[in-house]
Amino acid sequence: NVTDGQPNEKLSARELLHKISDSTWHCGDPGMQYDTTVNRWHTCKSTARINASNPCSEYMFLDDTACNLASLNLMKYLGPNGEFDVEAFTRAVDVTITAQEILVDNASYPTDKIGKNSHEFRPLGLGYANLGALLMSMAMPYDSDEGRDVAAAVTALMCGEAYAQSARVAERMGPFPGYPVNREPMLDVIRMHRHAMRGIKPDHVQSDLYMGAQTSWDSALALGEKHGFKNSQVTVLAPTGTIGFMMDCDTTGIEPDLALVKYKKLVGGGVIKIVNNTVPAALMKLGYTPEQTSEIVSYIDANGKMDGAPFVKPEHIPVFDCSLATTGGRSIAWRGHVKMMAAAQPFLSGAISKTINMPENSTIEDIMDAYIESWKLGLKAVAIYRDNSKRSQPLNAAGNKKDEKKAEVAAAAEPEPVQRELFARTQREKLPVERNSVTHKFSVGGHEGYITVGMYPDGRPGEIFIKMSKEGSTLSGVMDGLALTLSIGLQYGVPLKVLVNKLVNTRFEPSGITPNANIRFATSVLDYIARWLGGRFISADYLKLNGAPMEGTVVASIPAPTPVAPVMTPAPLPVETKTYSPGNALEDAPTCSECGMLMVPNGACYKCENCGSTSGCS
Repeated sequence: NVTDGQPNEKLSARELLHKISDSTWHCGDPGMQYDTTVNRWHTCKSTARINASNPCSEYMFLDDTACNLASLNLMKYLGPNGEFDVEAFTRAVDVTITAQEILVDNASYPTDKIGKNSHEFRPLGLGYANLGALLMSMAMPYDSDEGRDVAAAVTALMCGEAYAQSARVAERMGPFPGYPVNREPMLDVIRMHRHAMRGIKPDHVQSDLYMGAQTSWDSALALGEKHGFKNSQVTVLAPTGTIGFMMDCDTTGIEPDLALVKYKKLVGGGVIKIVNNTVPAALMKLGYTPEQTSEIVSYIDANGKMDGAPFVKPEHIPVFDCSLATTGGRSIAWRGHVKMMAAAQPFLSGAISKTINMPENSTIEDIMDAYIESWKLGLKAVAIYRDNSKRSQPLNAAGNKKDEKKAEVAAAAEPEPVQRELFARTQREKLPVERNSVTHKFSVGGHEGYITVGMYPDGRPGEIFIKMSKEGSTLSGVMDGLALTLSIGLQYGVPLKVLVNKLVNTRFEPSGITPNANIRFATSVLDYIARWLGGRFISADYLKLNGAPMEGTVVASIPAPTPVAPVMTPAPLPVETKTYSPGNALEDAPTCSECGMLMVPNGACYKCENCGSTSGCS
């Protein structure tokens, strides 16, 4: 009770945890923060307790304070020999922490109180991105003791060196104003960080990385005891959704790879599906030949998973495990996510923004176990997401029997169309078993393809097939879908001119020069196909880029179909469609407000793989 400080109501802890887990099972909310753990690692206990965090839960500190974030791309410190460049990483930490410290006095703040507190305690948030890619490149499974020890050592080196550099700045500039009253609590936390080094197994980590981390914490404690610290906090692990995209990271923050096959942006717009860039490097590290690597990558591109790939040894498959799995594929178990967070947490001033992915068939009890395990392992916060937990309703291929019977009764009660002879015009006109056809070879921007048009006996086009040479799986699906759509439309009486006009001048990659003397440049493959169809079956006007007539060009014309009066049309028949989505993991994802692409989970937020925008995370 806020008035007398007495308990207002008694609740069963187990029952409350079950309700929280049930809600998480249904929609992924709420997240969990462990208040006792958060305040045990609090560097400024003498000032006030920590009550809350930012929405992503990585920045946990005093009320009305702000933290400027920065992240380092870990893959930039992986040398050609496959070892982590400790010296370069240490230097980068020193430079970045110094720059962040300078920015505290040059930044603007939303309120005077936040500005005052931020200057008084000067918290910073250095972190990293691309850990998942780093471990895969080192041929280490994300869910392994070796992988966790490497992650712990890198995080320890970053945080220890950041505090040491903060102490060096304090030697010249003096400690942060709130330090004197918090000296003992802060030094106790530094000792806790240093003591946590005992949990890392040196034989799992390259020797200079382990020794560098140990030395940095020794320096941080010695310099801090002598000079104090310029900053109350120095490190967090943010989602890095936007900046990770800008740094060309394959993975964000502490996350593993989301999936082996991802969507990447094309130069002229749009996306294409390709295998993660880290996979070939990891295969070469494991000893596979370039020829074997090429075949394995082709298999992944076609199937979206490593299971069943040629040449791959069973013991190597865990190296390529990801957060999400395709149908029948592997994925990282939720305990693997929790243990990785637990490996890094003792070496961070703040917390970790990360998603603990669970498969769709997880139970409420599984989520309860994850919350309890996270607390036992010393995490400060955790966000759990069960695949497809936010779908409001699954799609159905057909209605139930009761609904079908109602539809039949309603259809029988409908009045007969007045113009019976015109009703047949809305029915599908299939081509004869044997039909004439024409095949046209084309090339747009170096991408070759073939258009085959099947025709009715009177010469009208009735079906279209499009085949691209050396196409990616995305482009292949687009062309198949286009051909099917055009064919169905033509067979149901949609004028070719209407279809062509909708496709002419569409603009996306691939585009460019063509060898066709009548179509010298196409703004996209769709643009070329539409203009060729228009020029071949409608009018030569379509052969010009802007639709202007071309002199001296004669194209055989086909009599236009007889106009028909509007008639009542029957409801379209249900058509079963299938959409590729790895593990159906993105069916509930929001669309990007900037470009409209589907976003992917990123910590407690979402990020766009196409343009780099996020739903609120940096």
